[in-house]
Amino acid sequence: MPEELPREPAGVLMPVVRRRRRRLHSSAVLAVVLLAAAAGVTAVLRGRPAHHPAAAAAARPRTDARVARVQRSSARPPMLLTGMPLSTQALRPPLSARAAIVVDSGTGRVLWARRQHRRLPIASTTKIMTALIALRHLPSDALVRVPAAAIRVPLVREGLRPGERVRAWKLFDGLLMYSGNDDALTLAVATAGSKRAFVARMNDEAHALGLHDSHFSSVSGVIDRDNYSSAWDLAALTRVALRDARFRSIVRTRIVHVPWSAPTFEKVYVNKNPLLGTYPGADGVKTGWTTLAGHCLVASATRAGRTIVAVVLHDGNAPADARRLLSLGFATRAG
Repeated sequence: MPEELPREPAGVLMPVVRRRRRRLHSSAVLAVVLLAAAAGVTAVLRGRPAHHPAAAAAARPRTDARVARVQRSSARPPMLLTGMPLSTQALRPPLSARAAIVVDSGTGRVLWARRQHRRLPIASTTKIMTALIALRHLPSDALVRVPAAAIRVPLVREGLRPGERVRAWKLFDGLLMYSGNDDALTLAVATAGSKRAFVARMNDEAHALGLHDSHFSSVSGVIDRDNYSSAWDLAALTRVALRDARFRSIVRTRIVHVPWSAPTFEKVYVNKNPLLGTYPGADGVKTGWTTLAGHCLVASATRAGRTIVAVVLHDGNAPADARRLLSLGFATRAG
């Protein structure tokens, strides 16, 4: 609450009433006026904050800072997805997914959805957010040192060695194609200095993008507790990530041979996305699995310049269901 201003002293400016009527000498009148003026100035100085330019200049930055904070907190996040689903048709057979959505990536229009705001663990599809933030801060040729903690992360690990220095582009390939949890931690530490600081950035980014169903506690998604999102939020996040040329290039690559230092010499990353090469136009995005999250898949495909994104969460038939949803998306047109 704002600080209460000190009250003005009572009675300082009260007039003096004289019973005897007599004409005052002009010099006496002037003295009385000057005394009253002096008393008024004293009262203002004692009872109110100073308003001279130096004091005002000293107070203004704090006020401006408060206004800036209010403006930032009240700023509306971008509308990444819009509209009620254009199609409400029931799919036969029904989807196995606990939640799903189909969107037009170019416009953000929701084409079909089921339980799209249901909060669920999302496993390694978390790495979409990890990649989005790290790609903004690390050039492809940046030399990154692998932290000792990278070898202690739960599986899956690609086998990074503590202390070795690796080009960032290799780590991004390992993150998005092989889905290495050690790649995720190494990129997080290189970007923000620590895992905790990077997770804070993930949640800040989710807030800035208006992802109200999301909260991150892991840079890789290997930990399910307090790490969740929704089909809606993952589709919205994917729209943003696909604007990055490096991200698009990696997630559509099926296989890559990566030169490495001795004694490894070379690594081969095979993209885990089962739709690449099997569904016409498939060009991303990310798979995920944990015991609690089940099989998760964020899939994208592009035909005739139109990109459709489909998300299925906790789906035992994720590849087939994602294909059906992508086909439904291409068959649905906004009016």
